[in-house]
Amino acid sequence: MSLAAHVVVQRGGLLVDVRLAVADGEVLAVLGPNGAGKSSVLRVLAGLLVPDDGRVVVDGDTVWDDERVHVPAHRRALGMVFQDHLLFPHLSVTENVAFGLRTRGVARGPARAAADGWLTRVGLDGMGGRRPGELSGGQAQRAALARALVGEPRLLLLDEPLSALDARTRLTVRAELRRHLAEFAGATVLVTHDPVDALALADRVVVVEDGRVVQEGRPADVARRPRTDYVARLVGMTLLAGTGRGDVVDLDGGGTVAVGEEATGPVFVAVRPESVALYLSRPGGADPASGRSWGSPRNVWPTRLVTATPHGSTVRCDLDGEVPLTADVTVTAFAELGLAPGATVWASVKASEVAVYPR
Repeated sequence: MSLAAHVVVQRGGLLVDVRLAVADGEVLAVLGPNGAGKSSVLRVLAGLLVPDDGRVVVDGDTVWDDERVHVPAHRRALGMVFQDHLLFPHLSVTENVAFGLRTRGVARGPARAAADGWLTRVGLDGMGGRRPGELSGGQAQRAALARALVGEPRLLLLDEPLSALDARTRLTVRAELRRHLAEFAGATVLVTHDPVDALALADRVVVVEDGRVVQEGRPADVARRPRTDYVARLVGMTLLAGTGRGDVVDLDGGGTVAVGEEATGPVFVAVRPESVALYLSRPGGADPASGRSWGSPRNVWPTRLVTATPHGSTVRCDLDGEVPLTADVTVTAFAELGLAPGATVWASVKASEVAVYPR
């Protein structure tokens, strides 16, 4: 592993205790809510925060080990991109990118040549003479990325690199960042609270809550099988804990859910909002064309609509009842049903569309 770290740091009332391992060429996303401790972990890796215990090894070299080894930030083989760029306003863009090389003793000419080469690679060719204040947000973040990579670091740290950009610029810069990360030979740690950034950029995800790792794995696997309410909400799913007994799960909070596969013992059930259908009366009956009975769906619950939030071409409905759910319905269906907060509706979910997996 290019990076192997055990970070223990007390931040006020929060004890952060996190282990990370990242291979060369791998992008690890550290995902978590505000205040979870993920930025503290990044600052320890960067040498900007002294931890209380643990060890940090980069490319085989120990850069921090309790009180015995403490390599300062400027001597670590790393590059860092901050949320708000942190470019020096009084220096040109080229001078900003060359700054790290100059502090390491590289002569002015070669440092500027290397900086200009990287500016071309990130799409800022010809802008080296400008001041940071003359750049757009996306251009400034590209310059910050060039500054981080120009020194050929073994470790690249990204602290919410896209959060300060508007939605349209974020799409473009995210695509460009993905290309550069694919070409980067070292280890990358990306700190973010945006699941889209994690899904688009990372090879693996570590989810940190309250200073601890609560889930890790490939982004698609984490999104498909969330293990905490925080992760479930991020990916738009309802997560319920229960005990499986065959094709039924008895929920810890009361109620039962029929599932499409055998389940035994402590399990999670997860339901996507697009799998939830809403009705004004209990669904069932017969096909009016053939007279054939539809039967009654196995998962049907009376619920109350708590909130309704426009979500693109759909309306996201939070439902309270024996089994709390979130449903996505089209704007047309929402209007035709005459839905409004406080309304009583029936919610139905096919057993085959309920994900069930061990706790």
